[in-house]
Amino acid sequence: MHTLARFVTRAHKIIIIAWITLFAIMAFFAIKLPGLLEGDGFEMKGEHALVMDIVSNTFDMPAETMFLVFNNVTDDKIEATLSKVNKLGLTSDIVSPLDNKTQYKDHVSYALLHFESESKNMSDVVTQIRDAMGDEKGITLTGASAISKDINAASQRDLMTAEAIGLPIAIIVLLFAFGTVVASFVPLIIGVVTVVSSFGILTLLGGKMDLSIFVLNIVPMLGLALSIDFALLFISRYREERKKGELLDAVATTIRTAGRSVIFSAFCVFIGLGAMMLIQVDIFQNIAVGGMIAVAVAVLSSVTLLPAVLIVLGERIDKWRLLKEKANGTDAWRKFANLVIKRPVSIILVAFILLGIALIPVKNMELTIPQIDSLPKSYDTRQAFELMDKTFGLGDQSSIYVVAKRAGGWVDDAGLKSMKKLEDELTKDPLVQEVTTIFTASETGSVEEWTQAMTVPEVATSLTPLLETFVNNDKLLIPITLAAGGSTDEAQEWARHWSDKKTEWNLLIGGQPKFNQEIFDEIWDKIVYVLLVIVVSTFIILMIAFRSILIPIKAILMNIIGLSATFGILVYIFQYGHFGLQEGTIALIIPVIVFSLVFGLSMDYEVFLISRMQEEYAKSFDNDRATVEGLATTSKVITSAALIMIVLTGAFAFTDVMPVKQIGVGIAIAVAIDATIIRLLLVPSLMKLFGKWNWWLPFRKGPYKAGNWH
Repeated sequence: MHTLARFVTRAHKIIIIAWITLFAIMAFFAIKLPGLLEGDGFEMKGEHALVMDIVSNTFDMPAETMFLVFNNVTDDKIEATLSKVNKLGLTSDIVSPLDNKTQYKDHVSYALLHFESESKNMSDVVTQIRDAMGDEKGITLTGASAISKDINAASQRDLMTAEAIGLPIAIIVLLFAFGTVVASFVPLIIGVVTVVSSFGILTLLGGKMDLSIFVLNIVPMLGLALSIDFALLFISRYREERKKGELLDAVATTIRTAGRSVIFSAFCVFIGLGAMMLIQVDIFQNIAVGGMIAVAVAVLSSVTLLPAVLIVLGERIDKWRLLKEKANGTDAWRKFANLVIKRPVSIILVAFILLGIALIPVKNMELTIPQIDSLPKSYDTRQAFELMDKTFGLGDQSSIYVVAKRAGGWVDDAGLKSMKKLEDELTKDPLVQEVTTIFTASETGSVEEWTQAMTVPEVATSLTPLLETFVNNDKLLIPITLAAGGSTDEAQEWARHWSDKKTEWNLLIGGQPKFNQEIFDEIWDKIVYVLLVIVVSTFIILMIAFRSILIPIKAILMNIIGLSATFGILVYIFQYGHFGLQEGTIALIIPVIVFSLVFGLSMDYEVFLISRMQEEYAKSFDNDRATVEGLATTSKVITSAALIMIVLTGAFAFTDVMPVKQIGVGIAIAVAIDATIIRLLLVPSLMKLFGKWNWWLPFRKGPYKAGNWH
């Protein structure tokens, strides 16, 4: 840190010029990021993806299907609309409700728009189809790509809403923390530089990896909050040091002290994000990469750009003072700290009772993969999809694609018998509603009837295309309809059972139930490793930072308890339907993302607080004094930093995309619990109870060695 401090104080002008140049370049790329974002990120390389590639490439089935939903629309209008879409030349096939009456019920109908795998950018396809349709009432395009495009638009709108709510309140908090306009706006400048630079870097990576639309919300949420938190800590320490000495000395000391705390806390956040990379689902990979970029840029800007700006500003940092600085601003916090350490046991009991009450709803947590309910209800795309689903009962069943492989092929007598045997086995399954093979599609009930039919030239001519639909060399495709929705436990268990089942056909399973099952299994199989990486790495970092065994253990245990209480409150709000929300479920990604993010974020406050206690203990070797002084000198900063984090993430509570709303609210609640119950009550109480043992480390040499303990 000494080398970094020396470099920054000597080359501050060059650093500012370099950052201005980088910001201009990254801003150019950042504006292109929304156009690169597609899908909700729930994609992974697994059996489902393999089967769907085979279905699309080998059996020429559509790679994607969208729906045109008609509500109270005449047949002439349906025909005219489909004619307009057909003339665009974008679809491989259109199935009209006028030709298939199963797609027509009462006043509602829908057309299937099929697309080949080589199709163009689907976002552009959606735009062209909507332009061709015009503003016809009662006609809506829906389906995966249309929903994805609308979620992207909603995410961009949500980001502007959250910033419009969060940033003004953050400015007010900073004004109360610093008292001057200039000092209050410097953290915002660092935050904007961080977010724009992170967006620019993600744009450059966009050509090499698929980016989820949720990146648009997570990166600014994390980048702004962390940058402002780091800047708040840095500037507060700088102003303390500035009262003791010269400008450059104050900046150098701040880099060595607050800068060290920033780097250690960022490591904790970085580890939490990096651990998500173990889960091989695109959304976790996206958030991990985007978050790590935001953290890296936030740290880099905080320890280089921020001190360089402080040097250039000099005394102007206190320009335009709105609030008078209190001479003894820490006295109130010092009194509070003394009160806490006088009754540590009582305070610990009260804190755990409060956290225990919040924990109760966790046992009822219901996790689901976000689907159409991610999109706000106000969007026609969602309304049309739900109307179609409700009218035709599509949610009560799901489609499965079974691919079987046979070395000798399927068209000889042995192959046909094997195919019929597989069909019979699948049909016997109680959850199977319908099995489609060449026998059921041709209404030939047996191998003998099929073989006999194929001996008649005229009949064989009509049956050959049917055979080619289901058989391609050694591969056989069997579409199945299950009598259960794709998101149900029954359907997922069916997919898991048949994938694992040992048969003579080596079956591959695809379809929505298999997709959901693979996502759930990937998360549950890897979550233990994610938690181990986060916990063990955090323990090692904090042990190195504070040269203590007990402090890391306490920090980890309190984090786990605080986060568990957070999930209980999330269940109470979103699943039970309180505060004006309808009853729903918790998005499957929420526990993993909130845990990974907040476990690291909350370590910010642990590092800020304990670092100051450690400094005081190194001077006096008086644990009580170190606890009181550490709490007194950092509480204002921690409270302000936490409030800014709560404001910037909690602002997403007023947005419409449900997973983003749940992530924002989850982080805000977790930070609120951490900065109040844990940091202000549990930490000082436990520090008091454990006394000098807080600073014990086996085989320590130096001022804390064993001889100083008695």
